[in-house]
Order: sequence, then C-alpha cells, then structure tokens
Amino acid sequence: MSGTYLGMPAFPEAAREAVRNTTLRGNLRHATHTIRDKRVRAVAELDDWAELREAGKRIKDHTLRHLDRYLVQVEEAVTAAGGTVHWAADADEANEIVARLVEETGESEVVKVKSMATQEIGLNEALEARGIHAYETDLAELIVQLGKDRPSHILVPAIHRNRGEIRDIFRAEMSEWGRPAPEGLTDTPAELAEAARLHLREKFLRAKVGISGANFMVAETGTLVVVESEGNGRMCLTLPETLISVVGIEKIVPTWRDLEVFLQTLPRSSTAERMNPYTSMWTGIRDGESGEGDGPRAFHLVLLDNGRTDTLADEVGRQALRCIRCSACLNVCPVYERAGGHAYGSVYPGPIGAILSPQLRGTGSEIDASLPYASSLCGACYEVCPVAIDIPEVLVHLRERVVQGGPAVREGNRVVLKPAKGHAAERAAMRAARWAFTRPGALRTGQRLASRSRRLHPRTLPGPGRAWSGSRDLPPVPPEPFRDWWQRTHGGRDEAK
Repeated sequence: MSGTYLGMPAFPEAAREAVRNTTLRGNLRHATHTIRDKRVRAVAELDDWAELREAGKRIKDHTLRHLDRYLVQVEEAVTAAGGTVHWAADADEANEIVARLVEETGESEVVKVKSMATQEIGLNEALEARGIHAYETDLAELIVQLGKDRPSHILVPAIHRNRGEIRDIFRAEMSEWGRPAPEGLTDTPAELAEAARLHLREKFLRAKVGISGANFMVAETGTLVVVESEGNGRMCLTLPETLISVVGIEKIVPTWRDLEVFLQTLPRSSTAERMNPYTSMWTGIRDGESGEGDGPRAFHLVLLDNGRTDTLADEVGRQALRCIRCSACLNVCPVYERAGGHAYGSVYPGPIGAILSPQLRGTGSEIDASLPYASSLCGACYEVCPVAIDIPEVLVHLRERVVQGGPAVREGNRVVLKPAKGHAAERAAMRAARWAFTRPGALRTGQRLASRSRRLHPRTLPGPGRAWSGSRDLPPVPPEPFRDWWQRTHGGRDEAK
C-alpha cells in the first residue's frame, strides 16, 4: 500500500507504538548503523566533499530561483525529442493523466521503477480503481507491495523487514501476483534475490507500459535520469513501448555539467558507493524513422506540482526542495532510528519528511501538525545533507507556523490568524513568564516561594506536561535563590569591579 496515509494518528502516538516493537527497533538499528558507517568512509575519500556540497546547494538554489524559465526549457526540449509534456497541479490531476494514458494504450498492466513521486500521489491505488495493475520492480518495493505494507525508508523501503520476514512474504504472496516462490525457499540473500528475479522477469518481458519517476531532469536537453542499484530500472525504461514519467517540478538541473556534481554526491550519500551501478538516461523516444535502438516508442512526462509552488513561496521552507532523496538524514536521526518510517504518516519519513510533508500537504491534519516536532533538533541531519538543507531551521520555522496556523477570522477591518488549538497551556506559560521577568520584585518573591516549598514539588509534571516529564525528572529547585545567596555571602558587592 502506498499513498499519503492521511488520517493516521499524530507522530507521538504512532511513534509510541513503534518503539514498543523490539524486532522493528533491532532491524532499524542494524540497517541505519551499517549504512551510515559505510557512508562516512565513502565521503572521506573525497578531499573536495565540502566544495561539492556547496556546489550542489548553489545549483539547486539557482534553479529554484529561475524555475519558471527552466520548466519551459524542459518542456521545449522534451517536445523537440518526440515526447509529450503534461502539467499536473495536484495528485488527482496527475493520477487522471496517467490513468488515461495507460487506458489509451489498451493495456491493463504496467511495470514501475521505484518512484517517490508516484507514491506521494497514491498512483498505484488510483490505477487499481481503474482496473490497471501496477507492479513494483525494485526489490524493496516488491517486498512492500507483496506484504501489503508501506515503505518506511526513502532508499530502503523495506528496511523494517528482516530476511525471515521477507522469505515468509515471498512464500505466501508471490503466487497471487505471478510466478510463485521456489519450493524450499530459504532466507539467504542469494535465494531471495533469485526468487524476485524470476518473479519479475516475466513481467518485464510482458509489459507494454512502464511508469517511472526521475532523480534529475536536464533542462538543456530534456534528458531524464534515473539512478538505481539493481538493473530493474533499465528494464522498465527500455523494454516497454510506452513510458510515462511522473516527476516533481523541483527535480530540474540546468546543464549536464551541473548533473556531474549530483552523480558524485548522491551515490556516496545514499548507498555509500563511489558511483551508481545503473545510471539510465533517456531523451524523448527511440529513432522515429527506423524504430531501432532502446527506449520507448511513446514518451510522456508528467510535471507534478502538488504543493511545490506553495513551498517555493516560503523563503525559509523552500530549501526542502533542494532534496535529492539520498536518505542520509534518516540514517543519522536518533528519532527515526527508534520510531521507524511508518510513524511519519508519509512516503517521506525521517527529518526530510518532517519538513517536506507539512509543506506539500499543509499543517491542517493532526499528523502533519505534529511532524515538525518529530525531532530533537540535534543537527545531525544538516551535517550529512549533501545539499546543505538546514533541516533544524525549517523545523523551528514550521513549528511557529503550526502554533500560529489556526483559522483566519475577521476582526473589524482586519483578517487575523488565530493561534492553533492545542497550545493554550504553552501560550499561558509564556505570558506568565513574560509578566514575571519584566517585574523584578515579583520574580524575586516567586523564587523565594519556590525555594521554601521545594519539598512539596512533584518530580513529574501533571496533565499535558507528562509528555515531557514522562521520561525525565524535573530539575530540583535550589535551597535559596541566587540573588539571596549572593546577598548573604557577598553583601551584594560586585567584586569584578
């Protein structure tokens, strides 16, 4: 199952359930630690990593500032190469375009390259509602689909599954989708990979329609780029007669020279490899006159907005659109490591999901309003990001938006944004603190009362405060306020003079 998972509980509630699953936590801890340790070694091989990171940031920022111009350039280049460009304002429009294009071919099956954009819009479910079966061909996505599950990681969607669980899924479900798992299948990686290869081979050879996303689009030529590690992408992009690519409008890079930067930083940040095993690039359709060569006879590019233009308008939040989906931030995040991806209620989990999903979808739902708080603000995500997205800065920015994100109401001749529900206690505490800190006498009296009644103080907070103090004790109040101690021991003298 894919989609946006709206209607899920807020992150704290979903995470509370996830951390109780010891198997899940073990799977996540092993996988994330392995990937991030390999990444450290891969990045250390490059003396100019900091310069590449800064270059990637600047290329993305430049592209976003001039996105209108580059989008037109992409459309012109793709059209000149024989492709057709479609513009989709939201998920419903994108799904309608893709479903119609598939129906026009007369086919009822499609093979898919792993694509975050199609998961974001819930394309598989939309196609299923029209009688079209979409088959995932990435190994991890296949595991998720066969298990009627949801992705929990950007790079490794089935990171929450161990080998034994995958074996059981293959044995139970493969026959429902096509070629069954071999008799006596074990949980050894080689046997699991072979079972998936045999299962998918018949789909590759039969499919007439392929659906993909793209890691990058090169504006100057209209070339689309997919990087992957298994070769399934190459099969989906070259064998079907019709190829439909659904791509977010932010995936553009201006030139081939710009692409060079990301083909160095993406594999090292994601899979800790010096270069990607499979990098597929296509421009339009195969030769129209001879019909020879690889690639589709018909190519359709669906340019997806779905909240990206609104995100672009936010001067702080727009940096999330730099993301190249490497997943490095997930692998270092202490919150993700313990809660897993499902708790985020989005196809974009982890730190990047905590800032991207609330911007693409808005903060009106319970889950989206809670995501900016799904972080300790430790900053590890920023340190590893290959395009220098300051995720902690955006998290704090979005928290402010959530607090101020209530309904707009008219007061006289003005329209004001009412504070969001659920923060009344916090606002009351801040108002009380402001009143006390601007009145020294009242502050001194309050400090003395707190010191003299310290034996009566609880070790945890009551009511909503339990969420904070449930796993930590309140700091003890000192026997006397600092001012009283200074007056008693120094007579109020300033000895620094």
